[in-house]
Amino acid sequence: MNLSDFSLASLTATSRRNVLRDLWDRLRHMPGGKRLFSTLLGRMAPYTGTIGAQIEVLERGRAEVTMRDRPGLRNHLRSVHAVALVNLAELTGNTALAYALPDDARFIVAGLSIEYLKKSRGTIRAVCECPVPDSSERREYQIPVSMRDATGAEVARAVLRSLVGPKKQS
Repeated sequence: MNLSDFSLASLTATSRRNVLRDLWDRLRHMPGGKRLFSTLLGRMAPYTGTIGAQIEVLERGRAEVTMRDRPGLRNHLRSVHAVALVNLAELTGNTALAYALPDDARFIVAGLSIEYLKKSRGTIRAVCECPVPDSSERREYQIPVSMRDATGAEVARAVLRSLVGPKKQS
């Protein structure tokens, strides 16, 4: 059995702890720990891993994630592809919310909207400041994500509609 046999959803759904928070808290201060965490996250969610994003900041209710511009992420206009941006938005919002969840909660994205404001070039920094659920009570949350280029110009903004609820009892 290898790491790719697991999904983040299955690991977090079956644990009594917040696996993502535990992993980040252990790795973030180690040399190369943020890169290792980002790689592991990309392996547990393989499609998400295709953008090669790096988790820079992760704390209760906040995440900052960067994505370097590279040829494989570009469209015919030589700018970052819209789907790469939506993937970055989902990763950033999901990571911020997952880190903030109580140990007995889980979530699923039920909807996502995104606005593309200008062509995206260069490294993109996505920032999410989201509500912090205080219980696993079934509830919907709006998770906003702003994406900016190296000049600080907002290139896209997204809102994830996420449903939080209790983990299934095993």
